[in-house]
Amino acid sequence: MNIDDVALNFSPGSLTLLNAILAIVMFSIAIDLSPADFRRLARAPRALITGLISQFLVLPVLTFVLIWITAPRPSIALGLILVAACPGGNISNFITHRAGGNSALSVSMTAFATVGAIVLTPLNIALWGSLYPPTRAILQSTAIDPVQIAVTVSLMLILPLVLGVQLNQRHPELTARLRKPLQIVSFLIFVAFVLLALAANWSFFLGFAGTVAGLVVLHNSLALGGGYLTATLAGLSAFDRRAVTIETGIQNSGLGLVLIFAFFNGLGGMAVVAAFWGIWHAISGIALAGVLARTPLDRPEPEPTA
Repeated sequence: MNIDDVALNFSPGSLTLLNAILAIVMFSIAIDLSPADFRRLARAPRALITGLISQFLVLPVLTFVLIWITAPRPSIALGLILVAACPGGNISNFITHRAGGNSALSVSMTAFATVGAIVLTPLNIALWGSLYPPTRAILQSTAIDPVQIAVTVSLMLILPLVLGVQLNQRHPELTARLRKPLQIVSFLIFVAFVLLALAANWSFFLGFAGTVAGLVVLHNSLALGGGYLTATLAGLSAFDRRAVTIETGIQNSGLGLVLIFAFFNGLGGMAVVAAFWGIWHAISGIALAGVLARTPLDRPEPEPTA
């Protein structure tokens, strides 16, 4: 069976449920933010800008090089491009905290990357997908609409982000009580949903996982390495470098799955790549955090308030 011809089983109701789950996950991240976080980063934006460059420029370039060298099946190649075009993943903040990195920078990077994804995610998919002839053919046959992708990203990620920041600003005591249980519950719900989706397509996943496993592991390694190198070349502190590394290596594969089923009819290679990414980046990220946490860092002194 050709993986490029396989469409995985995913009902419209399941897609709506996944949208809702990702919105809850984004909301759980947003209640960690306040307008003061954005003002602080505006005063010292180098780490944030470095992280966004790593996320939306360095990773797509590395992905494109990987695809040219390995020449995978077209749907697998486009799946890698799509995952690389997504913003940081839902568990990156938790993993950065476990790694002893700058959690505030990680949360803010997730927020800014999510906002930037409205434009940069469809742009990167269209740009890099069109530069590789086999994936260009898929894009032409699906007639992907960047505006529709932008609308999907906005409703699913930006709205809960705004609501979460507003709630944190107006009712900080409530968000302090909600923060940890909501993050844990939302993460567990997301993992359960991915596992159920895999179970519904287990024969396809089992048949093709071996085809994509090595590529996903290599791709994730490039993402982590690219984030570390970019942060190092930018002269960031080790505290900030850990956040940029993890934020680049933990991709929002849940958003990737939504886009695949909404705009690519659940194309087999793309869906298996995003699903395997969702499993593997959690394993690699938590393992990396365990290694990094063995070398504690001195946290920088907080800036004096005006």
